[in-house]
Formats: sequence, C-alpha cells, structure tokens
Amino acid sequence: MENSLKTPLNQPQLELLKMFSREVDSQHWLEIKRLIVNYFTEKSIDGANKIWDEQAWDDQKVDEILNTHLRTPYRS
Repeated sequence: MENSLKTPLNQPQLELLKMFSREVDSQHWLEIKRLIVNYFTEKSIDGANKIWDEQAWDDQKVDEILNTHLRTPYRS
C-alpha cells in the first residue's frame, strides 16, 4: 500500500514536525492538543461574533435560519 501525500506540507505542519521530532509524553501531548483546540475555538467564536455584529443579527434571525429548509429536494 502506497502512503504518499497528495499535497505538500504547509509551513505550520513542517514547523510542528520539527517541534515534535523528539519524544513527547502522552500528558504533554494532551495539553498541547487542548491548547490548539482552544486556539481554533476562540478564533471561530470571534469570527461568528464579528458576523453577528456586522450583520446586526438577533434571536429572530437565528430562528429564521434554523427554520429555513435549504436542502435540495431528492427526486425519486
């Protein structure tokens, strides 16, 4: 079975590989993963809040989106 990359590694991926070229115990790795997840969670929330403010969303707009049927109907 061939294990080749379809896309080259980007700069952050290469830097992470360099950083973890030494052994990292499982507890430290868990802490690092939590930091990364928290970072991207914060960025996502900040982005959502920015859109909320820029487009003056309110609870009524959220309800409208939640109750809108956007799927393409399937044909039998």
